[in-house]
Amino acid sequence: MSKFTHLPRWKNYLTLCKPNVVAEMLFTAVVGMLLAMPTLPPIDLMIYGLIGIGFASASAAAINHFIDRNADAKMRRTENRPLPQGTLTSANVLVFATILGVSAMILLITKVNMLTAILTFLSLFGYAFIYTCYLKRATPQNIVIGGLFGSTPPLLGWCAMTGEVHPYALLLALIIFVWTPPHFWALAIARQEEYAKVDIPMLPVTHGADYTRLQILLYTILLTIVTVLPYITGMSGLIYMGSTLLLNIVFLYLVIVMMRVKDNKTAMRTFWYSIVYITLLFAALLLDHYMRFTL
Repeated sequence: MSKFTHLPRWKNYLTLCKPNVVAEMLFTAVVGMLLAMPTLPPIDLMIYGLIGIGFASASAAAINHFIDRNADAKMRRTENRPLPQGTLTSANVLVFATILGVSAMILLITKVNMLTAILTFLSLFGYAFIYTCYLKRATPQNIVIGGLFGSTPPLLGWCAMTGEVHPYALLLALIIFVWTPPHFWALAIARQEEYAKVDIPMLPVTHGADYTRLQILLYTILLTIVTVLPYITGMSGLIYMGSTLLLNIVFLYLVIVMMRVKDNKTAMRTFWYSIVYITLLFAALLLDHYMRFTL
């Protein structure tokens, strides 16, 4: 029996929002907001921005639940979600997603700024429809291309505070964009059989786990280079630089181990570390911002 079957109705709606994913996105958005300002930004503007970005992210997640409902029912990792279990109907989910999405746009337009609203809408549309409806089932590079839409939260946060797209904000988005493939492909290796069962052409399904491990290594090396750019460009100082070097050494070590120990447990360990990695990396950016010192 599904763990969602006897949940209060509101908790099933909360599940649609993918709260863990949205929380991570909002954290990077907060970092973008704080890095955009030399001092603390206006609290009311931060709150409105975060609610708007959070609502839009939750709307995209709910639409993802709706579009993937048939595939979710066939995969062990997702079979207990509200739609496959019948605890919510498709109409429930679509109405909920629409309310969240419209509310997000109204809030961002009226309380934040139009540019943030436009960029947030493009991210929502890109993830919910271009990625989930098309890219996810069209190409094994789905995660790479779709990562464009998932990399925007720090950019949105920065834009919410300043009303402009700054090169440093684009750099923050670039870090998440390059991080996404090694993060998700590690999970895809561990869930390869499930993706194959529902005909989703994740890279391990189409090219094999060994090829995917090589791609993870190459992207992790690229990530190591990209995450040094905030220091090189003067965006951050030594606190960040020391942190990112340590985080990248551990990431590269785990990826190399994953290439040698070819089991799902090792792949999942790399996947979970990648979440810790991106969280600590952005925390280091924030700490460096407020405790800046350089050579």
